[in-house]
Amino acid sequence: MTASPPALRVGLVSVSDRASRGEYQDQGLPGLREWLGRALRSPRTACERLIADEQAPIERALIELVDSERCHLVLTTGGTGPARRDVTPEATRAVATREMPGFGEQMRRISLEFVPTAILSRQVGVLREIEGHAALLLNLPGQPRSIAQTLEGLRGEDGAVRTPGIFAAVPYCIELIGGPAVETDPLVVAAYRPKKSISRA
Repeated sequence: MTASPPALRVGLVSVSDRASRGEYQDQGLPGLREWLGRALRSPRTACERLIADEQAPIERALIELVDSERCHLVLTTGGTGPARRDVTPEATRAVATREMPGFGEQMRRISLEFVPTAILSRQVGVLREIEGHAALLLNLPGQPRSIAQTLEGLRGEDGAVRTPGIFAAVPYCIELIGGPAVETDPLVVAAYRPKKSISRA
């Protein structure tokens, strides 16, 4: 009997004071859920957290998702602007072992196609590595539409990719740090792997 390939474990974190207090319905977690449902063809499990804009609880959630839940990928949404309570990047860097600056650079590049205030965004990408396990952590925008644009990129009128989204590089990154092979729907986002790389899918 052939063993099933290991499932991708994804941590989803929505950072919002008002949503965490129940003052309005959170949009971050449903937005992440919806996009992953469209984009991923591989088996996956998700662990979700809705927390306030407080650095210590964000750090605890990220550490728990990687160290205890053994997530391979953690996506956060919200808390990345210049306001004093926007501390998601600080919390993410605090639990990181290495930074992956290209992710933040590409997210701002995509957002600048729409609004000049994208330069105020402080999203970061990092790795958290512990003994025998590693995960990629990415800070995403707060709105579902912006989440989708950031992850899948922008297409021209002919349907061809004009500006690559950050998720195109995520599956290969996860494989490089020891995680499972991840397959995507190329109609949403095509995972890029160098021709000489060997996928474990």
